[in-house]
Amino acid sequence: MHDRLPLALRVTVALRRWIVGEEDEGSRLDVVLASLADITRSQARRWLDEDRVRLNDAPARASQRVAPGDVLDASPPELLPSPLTPEPIPLVVLHEDEDLIVIDKPAGMVVHPGPGHASGTLVNALLHHCDDLAGVGGVTRPGIVHRLDRGTSGVMVAAKNDAAHQALASQFRDHTIEREYRALARGLPGADEGRVDRPIGRHRRDRKRMSVQVGAGREARTHWRVLRRFPRSERTWLAVLPETGRTHQIRVHLASAGLPIVGDPVYGRRSKGAPAELDRPALHAAVLGFAHPRRSQRMRFESPLADDIAALLERLAVREERP
Repeated sequence: MHDRLPLALRVTVALRRWIVGEEDEGSRLDVVLASLADITRSQARRWLDEDRVRLNDAPARASQRVAPGDVLDASPPELLPSPLTPEPIPLVVLHEDEDLIVIDKPAGMVVHPGPGHASGTLVNALLHHCDDLAGVGGVTRPGIVHRLDRGTSGVMVAAKNDAAHQALASQFRDHTIEREYRALARGLPGADEGRVDRPIGRHRRDRKRMSVQVGAGREARTHWRVLRRFPRSERTWLAVLPETGRTHQIRVHLASAGLPIVGDPVYGRRSKGAPAELDRPALHAAVLGFAHPRRSQRMRFESPLADDIAALLERLAVREERP
């Protein structure tokens, strides 16, 4: 209902400005706006349709192509309160202050509501825990700055106000966030470390999957190094450092390098008839570091290895020690 109100009757938040970078040269304006403003492409088009956006101080169209140095100004509409329901779901809180909350997400928890997951998500839990979170960063994903896949455990940060959300989103976009994961992969790489630099996009036939076999994907880079090898089991324990943050990036990149993650039902399918080693991908977000959005000091958080992965590693280690 709110979206159909005349523009003159809608409240507008503070003007926001961005400078188009070289990496976006030739891209459509609606695509660039969605990325810079951390909104969906449909939201970006709505802003443009409502004349809330100007490119180089001139009216802008969604299909316009941008160039490095272009100045993009936007007057976003006010945020609606979240329609989502707060739920008293327990959270493991690593840190909390007036601007943000850092939590240790368990495997199996979906980050935000979507088809098939209307409740029981991290967002529902955060809305209950942080009573002033509604609407921050968007009405459907309040507080969410980044995501972990449902099956991935580990450390995450959420914003508690719009200023913190914008500051943290900028750090993720500029790749200044420190992120380190742990992954158990199938296979034994010939090298002790490696780098995957392959664009990622939607799979051509299965739109729920991501792939490196795409014509025009988004740039993606992932570094990995070996922490331990388990030759008898043909498994390798890896430290993984994603330089960018694309959907399913680590899972897709490791699979493309011949190191699919153990337990991954999409990109790391086990041999037919082989027993399941884990009921979710053996992927854990171990470290998250960033500059505090208000005080600017560097903060770094670590998440202890999840019990199920730790138990699997112990079993592999025992197997290696057998005569």
